[in-house]
Amino acid sequence: MSAPAHRGTVTLVLGGARSGKSRFAEGLAAATGLDLVYVATAQAFDDEMRDRIARHRADRAGGGWRTVDAPMALADVVVAETAPKTALLVDCLTLWLTNVMLADLDVEREADGLLAALGAAQGPVVLVSNEVGYGIVPENALARAFRDHQGRLNQRAAAIADRVTLVAAGLPLDLKLPKEPFS
Repeated sequence: MSAPAHRGTVTLVLGGARSGKSRFAEGLAAATGLDLVYVATAQAFDDEMRDRIARHRADRAGGGWRTVDAPMALADVVVAETAPKTALLVDCLTLWLTNVMLADLDVEREADGLLAALGAAQGPVVLVSNEVGYGIVPENALARAFRDHQGRLNQRAAAIADRVTLVAAGLPLDLKLPKEPFS
């Protein structure tokens, strides 16, 4: 039986590339003691990404994770996979947004659907996302649009999240804490 404090909680873990955010998020999900579902949003467009995906899968092997690939229909997967006895880890919103933009989908509509799904989640969901707003203004329109969409998506996810943690150099800094501990 799952602890009542875990039902429907949303945690957002932010950080830069190689900040340790995924490892931290995996630890949060595993600490629930619930069944673990890893929702992978990456697509392997080249050999480097195929190798990266394989390393991530190998890192989770034997850890009790079940992986679901969701490069596009993330809201549908959140609805289908959340349950009171299951902790869902979505890694990551940044790659999902990239997929949405490359498919020329309506970013706001897709984000609305995802946020609605998170609001209806039947178990804890841990989201991983890159904080991309610390750098210089990108030189091209697509990169600027991506940065702007990512910033807005992170803000919207943080607004509905029970907990928001920024990870830098492997160190977590809680920006928003739940009323009841997530442990």
